[in-house]
Amino acid sequence: MSLFKVALAAGAALVISAPSFADPIRQTTNNWRDAFRQLEDEDWPTPNRERRATGAPGPDYWQQQVDYDIDVAFDENSKVLTGSATVTYTNNAPDTLDYLWFLMDQNRFRPDSIAVMTETVGGASRANSRTGAAASVDGVSARTLNRAQRLAEDGLGFNINGVTLEDGSALDYTVVDTLMRIDLPETLETGDSVTFTIEWDHVLIETAVIGGRSGWECFDEEGEGGDCIYQMAQWFPRAAAFSDYEGWHNKAFLGRGEFTLEFGDYDVAITVPQDFVVAATGELQNADAVLTEAQRERLEEAATADEPVFIITPDEARANERRGTRSTTTWEFSAENVRDFAWATSRKFIWDAVGVEQDGGGQAPDRVMAMSFYPNEAEPLWSTYSTRAIEHTIDVYNEFSFPYPYPTAQSISGPQGGMEYPMITFNGASYGRPVIGEDGELTYSRRAKHGLIGVIIHEIGHIYFPMTVNSDERQWTWMDEGLNTFLQFQAERRWSEDYPVRRGDPDLIADYMVSTNQVPIMTQSDSIPQFGNNAYGKPATALVVLRETVLGRELFDRAFREYSERWRFKRPTPYDFFRTMEESSGVDLDWFWRGWFYSTDHVDIAITSVTEGTVNTEDPEIENPLDRQRDADTSNSTTLQNNIEEGLAFYENENPEVQDFYSANDPHVVTNRQREAYEGLRDGDLPEHEAAALDYDGYVYFVNLENQGGVVMPVILEFSFADGTTDEVRIPAEIWRFNPDSAIWRYITDKQVVSVELDPHLETADADRTDNYYPPQIQPNRLEVYRNTSSPSSLMDDMDLRVERDSIQTRDQ
Repeated sequence: MSLFKVALAAGAALVISAPSFADPIRQTTNNWRDAFRQLEDEDWPTPNRERRATGAPGPDYWQQQVDYDIDVAFDENSKVLTGSATVTYTNNAPDTLDYLWFLMDQNRFRPDSIAVMTETVGGASRANSRTGAAASVDGVSARTLNRAQRLAEDGLGFNINGVTLEDGSALDYTVVDTLMRIDLPETLETGDSVTFTIEWDHVLIETAVIGGRSGWECFDEEGEGGDCIYQMAQWFPRAAAFSDYEGWHNKAFLGRGEFTLEFGDYDVAITVPQDFVVAATGELQNADAVLTEAQRERLEEAATADEPVFIITPDEARANERRGTRSTTTWEFSAENVRDFAWATSRKFIWDAVGVEQDGGGQAPDRVMAMSFYPNEAEPLWSTYSTRAIEHTIDVYNEFSFPYPYPTAQSISGPQGGMEYPMITFNGASYGRPVIGEDGELTYSRRAKHGLIGVIIHEIGHIYFPMTVNSDERQWTWMDEGLNTFLQFQAERRWSEDYPVRRGDPDLIADYMVSTNQVPIMTQSDSIPQFGNNAYGKPATALVVLRETVLGRELFDRAFREYSERWRFKRPTPYDFFRTMEESSGVDLDWFWRGWFYSTDHVDIAITSVTEGTVNTEDPEIENPLDRQRDADTSNSTTLQNNIEEGLAFYENENPEVQDFYSANDPHVVTNRQREAYEGLRDGDLPEHEAAALDYDGYVYFVNLENQGGVVMPVILEFSFADGTTDEVRIPAEIWRFNPDSAIWRYITDKQVVSVELDPHLETADADRTDNYYPPQIQPNRLEVYRNTSSPSSLMDDMDLRVERDSIQTRDQ
């Protein structure tokens, strides 16, 4: 006997027809898919002694060690770098090696390189989503033509001047696009080392014309007055990675997919004009030779100061500009256990610094020198925010991962838009430069301020991922960009309440997830059309959803920290990350990885109906009047209503002789048999617990859900009641385990529901919220009648406020 029935009560806002319980879920046998099947048997490699099923490094995990002793000189007139690197390569692999591969990334600027020869018109984001054809071929920009001419004429790329052993004998080498193979004179056995020297030179590119991750920016119109900043990245031949899962990582560099490298120790001597300042990976070894006594004293003061201290003041930097000299000096730096080395140099640099205290736990320094180098053109924004942003980043990232591992963390203003290396980051001219108005006064926009803070957080964050957790950027860009963007989001959310985050909140990625020109996150870097959304935004959002909605903060934070600590100074794969997150949290997440990382499905869950049910008491004195009222409420014959309104007489009423028993009694009259049946039911025909259920006077709601986007997700429902209160229910993703497309969920409550909202906090990236309400809601929108297409001005400029270069204070003009 059924104890429930659908009660279409008067005034119930959610009442619709009852679901058919004979076929409660629409499902066919030929298109069903198991969204919860295990990835272990599908996409993930088999665990082994190098990488365990738990996501941890195995007992036989290994990686190579490559140490460098480099001398390099920079000629500011010719813009040429000339260097000599003595390399000691230690083979820790179980394999023997007959040759070594080195990265020659500057070669991507050669006119015959794979990168240049395969450039397409319009870019991937403008290509036809089906054919890949360019969206437009009706023009070419002057910048494009200029770049093509410079690539053809400037003689860019590495010139190898020799590769020799310690005894001076030459080694054979072969350059293959952006790689160089060095043939060894004898097999390098496991545990053995080989030392050799590479000599090279190359022309430094002009970043504004060529692009890339290094180059120069000049502030005088001719670019020849020495008033320039130079940033050196990918500037020397670097050993390619050799790993347990791929062997040699010898995919050509096309400009987007970055790299994974080997850890090693570096001693680097950098010779530059005598009046240049050098910032570099590592710690300065000869401060007595290159810094003044006052600068050394300021550095010592900065280490324990409460706020950044100028090592080189704005006035001192301004006095040093355009001075020029024929003399040179050599700056010496040393860095231990880093996977790369970069540096920047200029006579324009202001330099500020402050010591950041942390608990190194014996594995990291207890004090990190946060430092910034920038020109006067960046003032006053950089002196106010750059080093402070480094400090904030270290505090937040330490909480989520591990103590900052190196003695210095540096932010450099220059030509590169945003790039990271061990202990040093390039945060380019497009970030944090005030604008000089027609009246010669300075203003800066809110966007410039927050853009500067954001890029510094992001690039300093990269020193954790992938400069310490050494993921393979060439293959899986999301492992460094996505994880780092997730942590950047956490740091930005702690900077200020109104910080305008660009990526991380789930609602920000919904449009991308329904776009046509997209690929799964687990796509090789060079093949991604919408790079920012795919490699940065979507994986960062996925981790936010995983933390806030799926696992909760406690489980997520513990698992993420364990992954970070496990793979600190090691080379993880995505599978190590996935497995660690599952093993540490205790939650099987294969369904989550499949939906977010392996598919282009999106999140779109809909409430298609809600049915209100009340308990059928079986008491005819209660149920029959309700049935009578329900019949009256559902009578919807327009003809009948119009007849009554017109006063038309019913035949039966005017002819009593046709009236009988049924004319005098409606179908819902209470009969003696119904009374006797109810009394018998209450006297013992039902078990006690079922008899008690007959007295329940609350409500049972059936919420009909459809997964229209394809990604299975937890279902968050907020029920609003007639008394003005609410109740939020969080249903795990396993609600979709029997059918990933639809489900009916039951909700029992003492209160009457007046509305239901799905994903009330916008935390699942649901792409279509029009079907997240029951009853449906009218969606508000602001309609543009006139759109101002002029470039936005800054609020500071609009309010006629100005700033001084040597002061952050504003003054009314």
